[in-house]
Amino acid sequence: MSSTVINLPTTERSLPELPPGNSASTEEKNPFLVSLGERVRNLRARRGLTRKAVALAADVSERHLANLEYGIGNASILVLLQVAGALHCSLAELTGDVTTSSPEWLLIRELLEQRDEATLRRARVAIGELLGTGGDNAARSTRVALVGLRGAGKSTLGQMLADDLDVPFVELSREIEKFAGCSVDEIQGLYGMNAYRRYERRALEEAIQIYPEAVIATPGGLVSDAATFNLLLAHCTTVWLRADAGDHMQRVAAQGDMRPMAASREAMEDLKRILAGRAAFYSKAEIVVDTSAKPLEATFVDLRAKVREALHLAP
Repeated sequence: MSSTVINLPTTERSLPELPPGNSASTEEKNPFLVSLGERVRNLRARRGLTRKAVALAADVSERHLANLEYGIGNASILVLLQVAGALHCSLAELTGDVTTSSPEWLLIRELLEQRDEATLRRARVAIGELLGTGGDNAARSTRVALVGLRGAGKSTLGQMLADDLDVPFVELSREIEKFAGCSVDEIQGLYGMNAYRRYERRALEEAIQIYPEAVIATPGGLVSDAATFNLLLAHCTTVWLRADAGDHMQRVAAQGDMRPMAASREAMEDLKRILAGRAAFYSKAEIVVDTSAKPLEATFVDLRAKVREALHLAP
């Protein structure tokens, strides 16, 4: 007797073929997969599509799609892409991105899509003013914040600038350590990066409250947290101290930290990737000063002139 072998398409192998009414309770299902399934059902209903129509357009079986809708199994990213295409939505909307969580979010995102950086910046500032988070322009202009990677010169140039402006100099890393009662490395090692970011946000909030006039040197990774960076942009005149990767590496080593030199080639590649990843955020600063282009004194003259012009002070 001959037997028939049926080969399923590869896109259908990632989910077990279990019926929607299987014995697994909701409690045993992964909450993310349950939510994902609900979004698929809701999107399908919003589009007025049957499960059969979506399955056909996505090139998966109806059973496979039913499993996905009921939170059974674990869909591959390729299956999700196919289902998103069949539902005429983005993968972000399918997986629950916050900007797709309500009609207003979707409408706002639609307005902003494919706009250039200058337009997006104006929109961000306008939204900040509308929500009352744009900061007091008078207070903002006399509070200067330096951003950039470690080794850019924030501590050295920051102290020189504070002395010149006759305002306090605040190193935010030291303020973070005061809050936590231990070093930055210990915070990250003991409590994790999320806890460190909370301390960082709290330290910045307090610095803004205490110092209407100051020069603030910020940690290099502050721009990684959008909420904290928004706070900085709203309440400070921001300066990106930019340097090339080689200078960053040499300056950190000169400070006595030899860790970056432990595996020179790998460390340099990592540094370049970090710099490239953060450059788009650092570039949101109002002032840019290249600290690799000139010696220290000439760089300070450039920084001083640009900051004084931004603050409407005598040169």
